[in-house]
Order: sequence, then structure tokens, then C-alpha cells
Amino acid sequence: MIVTLVLIIILSIVIFVGLLISIAFLTLVERKFIGSTQNRKGPNVVGPVGILQPFADALKLIIKEAIFPRNSRFIIFIISPLISLFFALLA
Repeated sequence: MIVTLVLIIILSIVIFVGLLISIAFLTLVERKFIGSTQNRKGPNVVGPVGILQPFADALKLIIKEAIFPRNSRFIIFIISPLISLFFALLA
């Protein structure tokens, strides 16, 4: 029972990391394509062949400052997007 649970958790983590890496790669390919169609360099300047661009994008999103409306309810303001994401993934 415990071994099965551990295997399921490990498999879930492996799948999740694989999805994150594939999304980062597809983002890089998309940005390179858009850069070439617009006759500009694209993400080639960040690391070798632009490989570090998805990591730079993730770091930018992580350190971005959160802005909260002054008269809003903090808990509802934070939880409502999570509820929407949950139901979208559930579907």
C-alpha cells in the first residue's frame, strides 16, 4: 500500500517536471519563430542558443511585485483565481 503510494507520487513528480520542461521548450520555440517572422533576433542572446530564456521568464514572473486593490478582501482576491483554475483543470 505504502509502496504503491510512493510510486504514484514519484510518477506524478516525474510527469509534472516533464511537462514543465516541455512547456519551457515550446515557449522557446515559439519565441524563436515569432522573432524570425518579425525579422528580429528573438531570445538568442540569453545563454547558448537561447536555452536560458524560459528560466529568465520564470524568474521574472516569480520576482514580480503583487498589486492588491486597497478596498478588496485579501482572501477572496487570492483564492478566486485558484478556484477558477481548479474547475478549469477538473473539466
